Parts: sequence; structure tokens; C-alpha cells
Amino acid sequence: MIAELSPPVQSPPPAMQLMQMLFGFAVSRAMGVAAELGIADALKDGPKTADALAAETGVHARSLYRVLRACASVGVFAEDEEKRFHLTPLAEPLRSDVPGSLRSFVTMMTTDWQYEVWAHLPYSVRTGLPAFDKVHGMSSFEYFWSNEKAGREFNDAMTSNSAFTSAAVVEAYDFADTQKLVDVGGGHGLLLASILQQYPHMHGVLLEMPAIVDAARPLLESYGVAERCERVAGNFFEGVPAGGDTYIMKHIIHDWNDEQCVAILQHCRNGMTANGKVLVVEMVLPEGNEPSLGKFLDLQMLLFLPGCERTEAEYRQLFDRAGLELTRIIPTKSPFSIVEGISKTT
Repeated sequence: MIAELSPPVQSPPPAMQLMQMLFGFAVSRAMGVAAELGIADALKDGPKTADALAAETGVHARSLYRVLRACASVGVFAEDEEKRFHLTPLAEPLRSDVPGSLRSFVTMMTTDWQYEVWAHLPYSVRTGLPAFDKVHGMSSFEYFWSNEKAGREFNDAMTSNSAFTSAAVVEAYDFADTQKLVDVGGGHGLLLASILQQYPHMHGVLLEMPAIVDAARPLLESYGVAERCERVAGNFFEGVPAGGDTYIMKHIIHDWNDEQCVAILQHCRNGMTANGKVLVVEMVLPEGNEPSLGKFLDLQMLLFLPGCERTEAEYRQLFDRAGLELTRIIPTKSPFSIVEGISKTT
């Protein structure tokens, strides 16, 4: 007996696919509301109705139900027959108490000041300039320094993203030969602390702006590496601490234009010891039509900063201009790769 074959699943017509893409902003905004309200945290001990969740969070029950129903339709939460909402694998990262939590990052990416800037994408396309400066009257970093709420949202998001990326970097790269690691623009030192904790023989140097580097010690102490880590206040456009045999930069190079990146990389090349290395942790864009989250992060950079995401060929050009040879690109269990370079031989 020949088994009957199920009819092939047909893709929606192009117009319907386009409509689904068009409402992508609505998906992210609904997730952002759920993240801001802490819905995933409220569900960690079991399912609840929208009425119960609304009572806990102080919002309108019917409206919250509509948001969670929409989220559940794309797999973020699930609604049962009793109209209770459950956590799903896609909703788990919205919890604030799980490793690799994305709650703060989701909240930051769906704030009003984000959407205001994205509304001005045509301006950046016409001019090549960051729309953020036009919308808010100052650069993004100046805005985060002067606006307490936005600054807190940005810092929390970067910490959330850093935890996710740092674990992937430590797993993917062998630092056994590194004696002195310099983290250029390393924030509060989460990446550096994660690496130092894994490699007890290593000493570290954290370079950051004065206000940031002063606040880094508690994190370094919590990892038990404060005594092996020097904190240096400075500006990587002006120079970096000398004497490191590995210099690492995570989410730094994509913030800046080519000339600025070459200057930073040259400082690292000039500062490192013989046989030293430079490691750049960023998304590396695939060529052609291959899908990539980085291609949309690149639009974020277009809107917010003078930088961009780059392909392997573009990183090779940057490294070459800085007197470095790109030796390899190491993928990680994250969207980010480790771009390794050494000093060019003359």
C-alpha cells in the first residue's frame, strides 16, 4: 500500500509576505511593552491570565491581553484554552534573571527615542548623516550622558548584550598565549573580567573614559580579578596603553567611520609588543543576498553614529591601512565574530 503524501506547504503569495514584513515594527513594539512591564518575570512560576498580569503591573487588562495575544501569535508566550499565558522558549530571554537575558536590550530597542530616530531614516539616506543628531540636537553619546532615563536604558542594554557576547568570545577564542590583555573601550569590564577569570595567569588593562572606568571596580571585584586588572582613564582616539600582547575591542569599531577606525587600530598596533595581536569583536556582513541581522544593525548605525557594519573585505582594508594583516575571522555562538590581526611585516 502506498502512503498518501501530504500536500506541499505553499508559501503565502508575495503580497501577503510583504504585508507580514511590513508589520515587523508592530511585533518588536509589542515585545518591547511586554519586556518593559516584566511579563516574562511574572510568568516564571506558572501561567497567568491577562487580568492577573494587569493587576500586577497596573495596566488595562483588555489592552494587555491584546498585546500578549499578538506576541503569542509569533511564538513569544503561548495562550491556552483558559486564556492563561505561558512562557515559551522565545519568551524565556525576556526574563531578567536568566543567563543571556535580552530584556534590557529589547526595552531599549523599542523606546520612543528609538522610533523617533527611525522615522527619519530618509534624512540619513539623503545626507549620509546620523538622523539622531537632527532629531535630538546632539550626538547619541551626548544624549545618553545628558538624559538620565535614556542613558540608563542604553547602559542596561549594553550590559545585557555584553553578557551574551562575552560568554561566546571566551568559548570561541584561545587566550592561553596572552600575558597582558588590553580592553580598549571596554565599558565596566565585563568582557575583560570574563576572560581574566578563565585565564588566571593573565593580567588585564581596561581603557575607558574617566567616569566609566572609575565605576568598573565593583564588577571586576565581583569576578575576583580586580587585583590583576589595571584601570586606565583615557580616550582611544588619542592613544592606548602600551605593552599589551593582545588588544581587544568589542562593539567599538562599528561606531566610527573608516578614518577614525584606522586611527584606533594604529594606536593598538603601535602599542602592542612584538608578535602582538588585535582582536575586533563585531558582526561581519556576508556578501550578496545572504540574510544577516548585521545588515539591519547597519541601518541602526547609519541613523545613530558615523560608523557602519562591515564585510570581511572592508575589514581587510581597514586593517591594511592601519599596518595590520587580517589573519583569520573566528565565528562565535552569537551573531558576532572575532576578527584577528597582527602587525604587517615590512
